[in-house]
Amino acid sequence: MNIQKEHFGKLADGSDVFLFTLQNKNGIKISITNYGAIITSVMAPDKEGNFENIVCGFDSLEGYLSEPYVSNYPYFGAVCGRVANRIAKGKFTLEGKGYQLAVNNGPNHLHGGLVGFDKRLWSAETLETEGKVGVLLSLESPDCEENYPGKLEVTCLYSLNNDNELVIDYNAHTDQTTIVNLTNHSYFNLTGGKENILNHELLIPATTMTELDDMIPTGEILPVVDTPFNFRQFKAIGRDMGQLPTGYDLNYVLDNISGRLMFAGCLREPSSKRQVEVYTTQPGIQLYTGYWIPELTINGEKRFGSYSGVALETQHYPDSINHPEFPSVVLKPGQKYHEQTIYKMMLSE
Repeated sequence: MNIQKEHFGKLADGSDVFLFTLQNKNGIKISITNYGAIITSVMAPDKEGNFENIVCGFDSLEGYLSEPYVSNYPYFGAVCGRVANRIAKGKFTLEGKGYQLAVNNGPNHLHGGLVGFDKRLWSAETLETEGKVGVLLSLESPDCEENYPGKLEVTCLYSLNNDNELVIDYNAHTDQTTIVNLTNHSYFNLTGGKENILNHELLIPATTMTELDDMIPTGEILPVVDTPFNFRQFKAIGRDMGQLPTGYDLNYVLDNISGRLMFAGCLREPSSKRQVEVYTTQPGIQLYTGYWIPELTINGEKRFGSYSGVALETQHYPDSINHPEFPSVVLKPGQKYHEQTIYKMMLSE
């Protein structure tokens, strides 16, 4: 096992950005930059032993800062926060005080605002213990950043072990009551980007989902049975999308109120036999099939575009702060926020 650190580029203010590559004994390589805590690549083998990048990303910082990417921003591989997903109209009330956040996705607040954790430069240190390698990313989000209350200290530990598990541990604490919901926004494409993801097969064990009205939960929890949203058995992602003109973008309710680590889904691709299992302590998983991913020209080659990746975002439900019946995203002084998600790379039978 080893870790490599290299220079990845500079931000407009001259700050240096680094890339950390974790490698295990099986040859799996995961690259992470401290800009946005972004996973830039996951090199995994197919059935023939050919390694390819199975997530959407760029091989230089410039890709993440380019105007065509930023203007159609899909959050490739980033940690989203302070609160991932949507908050209706950017409004919430906490301990009797109303807050107005930036409205950056139609009429709603999305993924922490205009400058969320995905656009912050995190501090980084490498870690190596027997059986795993990792990079610990740290961030201080000051009081009133993006108009969220409280100074929030955040860490995100990415680690890779010899079981081919990418383990993501989020920790946070605050000096004032605030709200927190962190997720990673990686998009998987198990063909290595050669095809779109509509023939990928997906399983999500959830029996219910949050009902949406214009992308905001109504508060109702609906069964998935007899709907296009039922992935309780493996099926091709594109099979039932004739009824869904922009594909899937919804939150599944996991039977996980206790916060224990549990199986949350499995993605596989029939021709390469690549497979990714998802485990999480979080109560929800957002399935987003990437309809709005922009097509970009990189070194003269057209890349990405609609359905070029599928995101399996483990998280609390959208707009939880405005739905007291949902699992809480409130964090108080003295409390510790901790969530864990595991993506396990393997080959299917």
